[in-house]
Amino acid sequence: MQHATYGSELLGRTLAGAESGDESPLTHMAVIPTRTAEFSEWPDWVHPEVRDAFTDHGLRRPWRHQIEAADHAYAGRHVCVCTGTASGKSLAYQLPILTTFAQDPNATALYLSPTKALGADQLRATAQIIAGVPSLSHLQPSAYDGDTDSELRQWARMHSRWIFTNPDMLHVGICSSHAKWRQFFAKLKYIVVDECHHYRGVFGSHTALVLQRTLRIARRYGADPVVIGASATVSNPAQALSRLIGDDVVAVTDDTSPHGERTVAMWEPGFVEGTTDTERGGENGAPVRRSAGAEAARLLADFVVEGARTLCFVRSRRGVEVTAVKARQLLAESAPELVDRVAAYRAGYLADDRRRLERALSDGELLGVATTNALELGVDISGLDAVVVAGYPGTVASFWQQAGRAGRRGEGSLVVMVARDDPLDTYLVHHPDALLERPVEATVTDPTNPYVLGPHLLCAATEFPISDAEATGWHADEVIAGLVDDGKLKRRKAGWYPAPGLDPHGDIDIRGGIGGQVLIVDATTSRLLGTVDTSRAMTSVFPGAVYLHQGESFVVDELALDDGLALAHPEEPDWTTTAREVSEVVVDRVVEQRSFGPLTVSFAEVTVTSQVVGFLRKALTGEILDQVPLDLPEHQLSTRAVMYTVEPDALVAAGIAPDKFPGALHAAEHAAIGMLGLVATCDRWDIGGLSTDLHPQTGLPTVFVYDGFPGGAGFAERGHEAFDDWIAATDEAVSSCACTSGCPSCVQSPKCGNGNEPLDKEHAIKLLRLIGRHYGS
Repeated sequence: MQHATYGSELLGRTLAGAESGDESPLTHMAVIPTRTAEFSEWPDWVHPEVRDAFTDHGLRRPWRHQIEAADHAYAGRHVCVCTGTASGKSLAYQLPILTTFAQDPNATALYLSPTKALGADQLRATAQIIAGVPSLSHLQPSAYDGDTDSELRQWARMHSRWIFTNPDMLHVGICSSHAKWRQFFAKLKYIVVDECHHYRGVFGSHTALVLQRTLRIARRYGADPVVIGASATVSNPAQALSRLIGDDVVAVTDDTSPHGERTVAMWEPGFVEGTTDTERGGENGAPVRRSAGAEAARLLADFVVEGARTLCFVRSRRGVEVTAVKARQLLAESAPELVDRVAAYRAGYLADDRRRLERALSDGELLGVATTNALELGVDISGLDAVVVAGYPGTVASFWQQAGRAGRRGEGSLVVMVARDDPLDTYLVHHPDALLERPVEATVTDPTNPYVLGPHLLCAATEFPISDAEATGWHADEVIAGLVDDGKLKRRKAGWYPAPGLDPHGDIDIRGGIGGQVLIVDATTSRLLGTVDTSRAMTSVFPGAVYLHQGESFVVDELALDDGLALAHPEEPDWTTTAREVSEVVVDRVVEQRSFGPLTVSFAEVTVTSQVVGFLRKALTGEILDQVPLDLPEHQLSTRAVMYTVEPDALVAAGIAPDKFPGALHAAEHAAIGMLGLVATCDRWDIGGLSTDLHPQTGLPTVFVYDGFPGGAGFAERGHEAFDDWIAATDEAVSSCACTSGCPSCVQSPKCGNGNEPLDKEHAIKLLRLIGRHYGS
């Protein structure tokens, strides 16, 4: 057994190997002590054969939180078990479901996960438990997802009692043809929503409506299923699952599982040598830090040399491939016998390749794996010694989910969080309590968003006519009236019916796209690479854009919006691209407004008109190569924004002269967008912003931060609710940054439409402090 200081010793050996003379990248180290288990007895209601199946697999005594959640579910209460990684949440739903199956051979169950890898892992675990249990031989658990061929899908529909799927396939493959699934729905006893903290933003809003439609179908066929949610630690888990299913939920949150001592380290890469000179570096001569991916590759290689089984989480698919290649290159120089024991893992691989990599990591054949968040969720990989998190993953819940992959043998482990050149990452490595001591966020969803709700109402109407009570329950009266005006719904005595010929299911992209789709095609082979919704096409697949698909790199040649088509060719450029756009914001309706002297803070419905006018080519080191002009049409987005105005006299009194207004507002806007993820479960790419020293409607210096999705996604609303915490953290992030006049770690934005000009870090700090003084006063 490894001794207690394993994590800190491993970290110490890595730091000792760093180049001498460099400032230490370690900004903080904390040790989370061992936690001992609290056990419970098997409940009397558990079927003896089910209990014996678990004890035969080595589970002699369950933990208390597992039984508490299972008791709720078996008693017919919707429940969310919200405990840490490796805390055995699966047992909470396996016990009541398998016991019900043993008692009622006609019962059925549905399991939902956000990723195929997790669904396959849980299916495998279930199959192992029930193997050789006579009362469960009829169960035939089966996958029903994009990897399942059509013959197996048909067999599963006819014979399986327990279907393992995802929200996408539930929507388009099951709900859309519910009459064929009538027998399954009529006997549906349980729906498992695994990793339900993952359902946030527009994806969460879509999933909520898919779940509510699924429950509606089951009830129409005479069933009344119990929903069991499993989640990493999130704040108010009962409320989060309740919002997904539209019903009351009880929560089980006291984690009684054991875990070994865990060392958590915060790591800030140093500046690239020479980039503090104005001739080199990033935009407007800003210094550039070494990339989080390059640092993560070095840590991955170091840990593998030390014999530590390591998982390295990287945010992008391309980043995963680059990190794995770089780690293998480093090993080729120092320990060539270990090169083949490092691999990459991400979504997009063929199912067989994914399973092979999962097995190789579990049995120790692989020592190091670079992965996207595809391995963040519940895939059971035991015995890892270290986790490297390359870039804050966007939420505290995701960070702990990734960190929890280490130390699954109950022994010492190490977690290293490597900061990207980004305001939020920089803030967290210098304010570790904001990550390590902070309660996790509430997931943000808004199922009443009319742009999400409208298409789902059409689907619901084609499944069964919508009654008055259902319309009220969905807060849908206004949206239904619009659909009636458009001729898509018809009112009859029994409710609202779809117009003839309506086939709406295929028009919805559950993963977040709203509106029309643009197909991205490899022009050299006519292969479909992927799709992007129209609202995002102009900023992601503009002519000249670098587009990444499953580790392959393409350059876009043509974007034909009228045809819904983007043509690209394979190319591996040594640069990346970022759209540059100009925009204006019109306030349509102020939903809520509060004034504090010269400061007014509002939450509003807005229309954003934007136009991509060019793109920036940036070397992989972060240095700017050139800016290329583009001529693309304007795009309008109806969304929601948090906004604030400040009286000019107050700005002047705070030491901000009128000629400094634009730079101060612009820099404060960028920094606030970078920091919104601290209070809302979002990424800066989900959000847009605009600042102006004289807005035509307010007549004042004004800053907007808005959701980048039609109808909004709930992020701006969360920013409005937590405005004081958000602005205080933004002030702290900007004022504590070590740069002199602004860099990507504080006020520069990788997506700025104005080439990060003008930006004034010094006066942005004065503005943020002015807001902080007046807000709430």
